[in-house]
Amino acid sequence: MVITDALTQAVAAALKSLYGIEQEAGSIQLQDTRKEFAGDYTLVVFPYVKQARKSPEAVGSEIGEEVKKNLAEVSGYNVVKGFLNFEIADAYWLRFVGERAGESRFGLVDAGKDDIPVVVEYSSPNTNKPLHLGHIRNNLLGWSVSRLLEATGANVKKVNLVNDRGIHICKSMLAWQRYGGGETPESSGMKGDHLVGKYYVEFDKHYKEEVKHLMESGVEEEQAKKEAPIMQEAQAMLKRWEEGDAEVRALWEKMNGWVYKGFDETYARLGVGFDKIYYESNTYLLGKELVQKGLDMGVLFRKEDGSVWCDLTADGLDQKLLLRRDGTSVYMTQDLGTALLRHKDFGAERLIYVVGNEQDYHFKVLKLILGKLGFEWADKVYHLSYGMVELPSGKMKSREGTVVDADDLIDEMEKTAEEMSRERGKNDELTPEEQQHLYHILALGALKYFILKVDPTKNMLFNPAESIDFNGNTGPFIQYTHARIRSIVRKAGEWKVDNWNVAMNEKERGVVKILHALPATLQQAAAAYSPAMVANYAYDLAKAFNSFYQDTPILKEENAEVKQMRIALCQFVANALKNTMDILGIEVPERM
Repeated sequence: MVITDALTQAVAAALKSLYGIEQEAGSIQLQDTRKEFAGDYTLVVFPYVKQARKSPEAVGSEIGEEVKKNLAEVSGYNVVKGFLNFEIADAYWLRFVGERAGESRFGLVDAGKDDIPVVVEYSSPNTNKPLHLGHIRNNLLGWSVSRLLEATGANVKKVNLVNDRGIHICKSMLAWQRYGGGETPESSGMKGDHLVGKYYVEFDKHYKEEVKHLMESGVEEEQAKKEAPIMQEAQAMLKRWEEGDAEVRALWEKMNGWVYKGFDETYARLGVGFDKIYYESNTYLLGKELVQKGLDMGVLFRKEDGSVWCDLTADGLDQKLLLRRDGTSVYMTQDLGTALLRHKDFGAERLIYVVGNEQDYHFKVLKLILGKLGFEWADKVYHLSYGMVELPSGKMKSREGTVVDADDLIDEMEKTAEEMSRERGKNDELTPEEQQHLYHILALGALKYFILKVDPTKNMLFNPAESIDFNGNTGPFIQYTHARIRSIVRKAGEWKVDNWNVAMNEKERGVVKILHALPATLQQAAAAYSPAMVANYAYDLAKAFNSFYQDTPILKEENAEVKQMRIALCQFVANALKNTMDILGIEVPERM
């Protein structure tokens, strides 16, 4: 039993025996003791003062004495006003290190094969442009949340819904037809997604020129946008696609094929993947049967023009369109059908959508309508709403070609990682292949960590130069710490666990307490869908280890028992860093 559980049980027993207060151990909250006070865990006693009919100091002292008497792991206590600080004996921390240092998966929980799956949807790109910095945040969040849920015992299915149809796709297709001259990825040397994105920008350039020309001839701006010949031709192409025109469909399949190949290369570089990929072209008609069901149930209503709506005014929202008057579906119709499809495909109840916060309203409506249609699992639909990511130069615009391309960013990060590594001059013993692999994992570690350490709900500014610093709260700092520890353990050779009877110093105890908190931290992070909590845990552990390392001899320690304990502690930290960084999708090197 971990000490926090033993402590809460002992406190519950003390409350009952001293004051007759019945309190469930699980409801008793302990906090880490503040650094300016002696102790490891703190109990706030104010909630019990009224029933005990004594001062906070008296209640704290009496509970502390009772717990110390009945729990051998408590070596002492002190009371500061209404705060009872428990001090845990070194013997407990030493036993904890001895029992757990060799566990490669400490803190992780294996998923049961028969557990009901959790579906996590992320990425969801359009096939008219390459992946960019915004997609990177989405993919990294989706992947790391999936890994976090898996680490805490969930059976996770990772899915992607590719937006492969619509007017935006036809814009790229039409521009390629008009201005491409038969250009292909092979003839141009461009990745397929980059090539298609090039023609999306080309469309926008010509479209703006036509709008400008119409406005100069006296047409109002809004009307000019509708009457621009290139836009009308793109809309006609979309209509032909929906009618199954063979020529349009063939071009669509060819250009989408280029994009998918490009996407796969970028996903591989990012180290993310999916268990299943859905395509909007196959799912956009889903949901129509659900709309009919809603009409039959009286949950939905049809207006005089034939359109179908859901009235959500009683829920504090407005009326939501589900079918247009011509019978065509909208995004909400598709998402209703796709949610049911995933429930059927995987037997899933929990559906997690990793989508930007501009879609907050959409997912509120989705959840409400699913509930009104009678699906009990509707309350388990969760929108992991994340904020915008920007560069120091400002916002990005796909149509104007000002996005930060994911591949270009990774290339630049790898180049910077190589330059900084060469400046440090510590990789000469590595082969050229090992050096290139190191530069890659440092670059990805910097990129992923910098993005994931930020609370998903917050907007963030991504600074490439700051992210790859080997000092501070960065991925490379943690990666370097792991490599340093692995070097120590290799030099130490074999180590063994004994019933160490040694005194721990403050720095050692600080490291052990962070390690002790790993299982609870992962559970809290999973409950909050927050990789940021894992990232900052890894940083705190690496920082505490480096402080310990700088002040405490390890390999040169003369006391054999102390040396063995410290080597075991090093191994424990290395395992914990490896596992937490793996949840973030970050590889940690053995050597640097």
